[in-house]
Amino acid sequence: MNGGLVYGADEQPELPGELGAADVGRKLDLVGKLYQRSVLPAVREVAQGRRLKWPLVVDLDPTTLCDLACPECISSGVLNQGQFSRDRITGLAHELAGSGVRAVILIGGGEPLMHRSIGTVIEVLHGAGIRIGLVTNGTLIGRYLDELASMLSWVRVSLDAATPGTYDVFRPSRRKSSVFPQIIADMRRLAERKAGRLGYSFLLMQRFDGEGRLTATNYPEVQQAGELAKDIGCDYFELKAMLDADHFTVNQAAEHTELVEEQWSRLRKLEDESFRLLRSSNWLAVRSGSDPVQKKEYAACPVAELRTTVTPTGVYICPYHRGHEKGKLGDIAEMSFEEMWARADTTAVDPREDCRFHCARHPVNVEIGGLRHREPPEPVDDFDPFI
Repeated sequence: MNGGLVYGADEQPELPGELGAADVGRKLDLVGKLYQRSVLPAVREVAQGRRLKWPLVVDLDPTTLCDLACPECISSGVLNQGQFSRDRITGLAHELAGSGVRAVILIGGGEPLMHRSIGTVIEVLHGAGIRIGLVTNGTLIGRYLDELASMLSWVRVSLDAATPGTYDVFRPSRRKSSVFPQIIADMRRLAERKAGRLGYSFLLMQRFDGEGRLTATNYPEVQQAGELAKDIGCDYFELKAMLDADHFTVNQAAEHTELVEEQWSRLRKLEDESFRLLRSSNWLAVRSGSDPVQKKEYAACPVAELRTTVTPTGVYICPYHRGHEKGKLGDIAEMSFEEMWARADTTAVDPREDCRFHCARHPVNVEIGGLRHREPPEPVDDFDPFI
């Protein structure tokens, strides 16, 4: 870490493949997703305080290993703590395939494609009809191009730069040469063959010295990166805000915010039916000067019953609490996922005290809380299982 700041956001704008980029807005309507015909029964159970036999979505960290050495990695505290054995992760894939889980997001933690059994995991999940998303640094896209192109609903590549020089400052590789050109080349190959959606993720990053002076930034490359994303053939370009080590948004100097917004405004001309621009709720909070503290009035997180995070070091209530003992629901090293989930206490984390940062799921929790006292609207046809 550098100066106490780390970067990243566990917000996940999901874009499954069946609908085009024009439907991005609907995919990002986290509240609207609750009222899908196959989701609403589970939501109503959770609203009444009842447990589910299975979560509907699993964030899966296959490994804590990574082939990059990013100084400001938000996952630095959980990196290099091992990975699932080949037998355990393939066994877990079969457990999920036989469960009520409907979608799995391969994420980290570490770089998910570094696990040597990841191809088998993808094949098992896909064969069971489970929808799959992937958040990756992109260095190993070429190794799994066939699987990613044909079996995934969406792939989001974290790049945070538009040029090799800036990329190597914030995302240095352990290799002797920059991996940026190879990632871009592999993304182009994936864009030509993909059945699902492909996204280019840009995390706004700044580096300061001990005196608080800015020494490095990727802010000037927002427009260039967005233009590159469209040229590659991506379906969307996503802008995200930097966070501190506790997931709180970081206030920005006015001139830095303006620099980003001016470029964003110029990028608007690129939007069409095949390409969309996305901004995380965290960046919108920073842009508007919102208080980094997001107050919550509920004592338990309803979404924790619908979606959970599975890692080699334990199962956690959500990615925000990955590696935190209070947020640990259990461990699947010595028991099945079903057995662990039956024992899990998804109410152990108190959002009023433990989740004071801006959480992407806060509006969803508020909506679910409201369903305790009123009837939901009529359900809509299913359009996205990544709730």
